[in-house]
Amino acid sequence: MPRSTRVAALQHCATTDVSANLDIIEHLGRRARDADAEVILVPEAFAYIGPDRGKREILEPLPEGGPILARCQALARALECDLVLGGFHETGPDPEKAYNTCVHLDARGEIVAVYRKIHLFDVCLDDGTQLNESSRTAPGDALVTTTLPFGTLGLTICYDVRFPYQYQGLVDQGAIAIAVPSAFTATTGAAHWHTLLRARAIECQCYVIAPAQHGQHNSRRRSFGHSLIVDPWGDVIAEHADGDGFAVANIDPDKVSEVRRQLPSLEHRVSLS
Repeated sequence: MPRSTRVAALQHCATTDVSANLDIIEHLGRRARDADAEVILVPEAFAYIGPDRGKREILEPLPEGGPILARCQALARALECDLVLGGFHETGPDPEKAYNTCVHLDARGEIVAVYRKIHLFDVCLDDGTQLNESSRTAPGDALVTTTLPFGTLGLTICYDVRFPYQYQGLVDQGAIAIAVPSAFTATTGAAHWHTLLRARAIECQCYVIAPAQHGQHNSRRRSFGHSLIVDPWGDVIAEHADGDGFAVANIDPDKVSEVRRQLPSLEHRVSLS
């Protein structure tokens, strides 16, 4: 039966040094496990942020994997807990494009679920930030949920959070919590991060768990941080604002049932043409 489960949303600042990035994830993962987390969620692009040519060199196929996946699997086994790898750099459909993939590993290190990011981030901001994710990343085309001790978790990544129909679809598949591992830019994060995450939680009457990148990755890219866990009433119940660390809280399926019973907005949805 689903039960209240302690989860942690990690936060770090990835660079081009894959080994160092994974060292930090392992360190934070051990700290989160010491804080009694049974499920640990890792930010988007946790293994590498940098030039495209460097990313192409570290892509790994799934489910076979390579050294990055192997280290993550070993960590899941060592900690004896579930890991949700926020944005895994997966070999894509052709040499020019990768997938941005969220991978659920169980406590044995086995792949349970794979979600490929659907909505790709193509923007040109007034602060000079220019990102064209679709030029180097292939989109996924399917909603994905997975099962954890608290119940069903919906998988999304970063820019997906701006598209509420995806989150409603995951709720229709039984999600009581939704993961939003991210590398939100400093500009868009300051403007929209808390509002979007709280809105998705309120609309879907579910928990939202958002591990995040923070800080200055390189001369051109800075992430907002503020890893959050939001409850189904829209309250932020855990937050790690800046620096390496993690937010930790319990995901309680009874809380979801209570909110949905008191305010049955999901039952009141109508189909409009």
